[in-house]
Amino acid sequence: MSSYVTHLEGAIDGAKLDPSQPHQLHQGRPILVRYDLPRIARDVKPADFLPRDKSLWRYRELLPVENPSDIVSLGEGSSPILRADRLGAMLGLKNLLIKDESQLPTGSFKSRGQTTAMSMCKRFGVKRIALPTAGNAGGAAAAYAARAGIEAFVFMPSDTPIINQIEAAVAGAHVFLVDGLINDCGKIVGAGMKPMGWFDLSTLKEPYRVEGKKTMGIELAEQLGWKLPDVILYPTGGGTGLIGMWKAFAELRELGWLKSEKPPRMVAVQPDGCRPIVRAFEAGSRFAEPFANAHTIASGLRVPVAVGDFLMLDAIRESNGTAIAVSDDEILHWMNRGIAAEGISFCPESSACISAAKKLAGEGWIHPDEQVVLFNCGAFQKYPHLVTPKLPTIPNPASIDWDWIEAVAAQQQRN
Repeated sequence: MSSYVTHLEGAIDGAKLDPSQPHQLHQGRPILVRYDLPRIARDVKPADFLPRDKSLWRYRELLPVENPSDIVSLGEGSSPILRADRLGAMLGLKNLLIKDESQLPTGSFKSRGQTTAMSMCKRFGVKRIALPTAGNAGGAAAAYAARAGIEAFVFMPSDTPIINQIEAAVAGAHVFLVDGLINDCGKIVGAGMKPMGWFDLSTLKEPYRVEGKKTMGIELAEQLGWKLPDVILYPTGGGTGLIGMWKAFAELRELGWLKSEKPPRMVAVQPDGCRPIVRAFEAGSRFAEPFANAHTIASGLRVPVAVGDFLMLDAIRESNGTAIAVSDDEILHWMNRGIAAEGISFCPESSACISAAKKLAGEGWIHPDEQVVLFNCGAFQKYPHLVTPKLPTIPNPASIDWDWIEAVAAQQQRN
């Protein structure tokens, strides 16, 4: 295994940076990994991936790790694409597909970013990492740090879902709750770099989490026969996945592997209570202003300011996509309806995308016959606090009123 990385690139100005050294930001903005794509095109073909192990590391030529011994893996990748005909019928869509990332090792798409980031930390001899998290990233970082033998510090808002708190703590991370939002946690991480000697693993503040996330795009293309869908709906907080997929599509196009002429229209979905990217898109701005008083039940989308804002907005506009916000009530409604319709473990963040798909289809922005892919980025089971069903009790199991059971079932069906 040899690295095809040529250099790192400052995303804001195109400056070339040395890939043999660890980096954080350049001019306060993200850094991207660049590859020798002509050499990759000569050395590997899409068919070469078929016999390889079904983790995301089968795309190793398009990933930054050079030495296989540095790979920190829990078997992530190859999340399924599931048809959703019943849900699609509710939304007015005939060809709805769900890319179900909830089945990854840590229960969310964060596994992808953490496997590459932690592998590069191991490569550079990092002993301590720290990151702010709205939930799933902290649990994933803790798990992969444990796998790598790296000490982890995780800072999360005090109202982060309890499951996320527990999973980070039991994986051995030093977990601290902060009375504030994720950007307040991020300030603590940044301030602690020198006194604590840790590497900042925040979203897009190092170059490698985005490389893991981009495999969602590569994997999607492979699963669809190297064709891309018409529309991709993606829940957008820090935006690493959206940015990563757009990067992947550009690399695949340059490699000559794609059979699609047009890229998918990228849809960034945010909640009404935290919609900095939607607001910037609607205003025609390239950069997003911080969103004051951010609040939403979709904790992973409560990101009031994102260092990669311009990369998200560039991708949305270049793809002729859009950005749309939905209410918390809509999120909760479609989470319940989506799970009941398909049995897929929709998290609230991805349920926002279901609501967005309904709106866009109703407006005619999405045509009923178009192929639409919705990313389910995490498992509902991490959010038990959002649902408290009132379940009927049978007091005497020796004497059952079947008519009553039928009536209760009918009422539940109507609800």
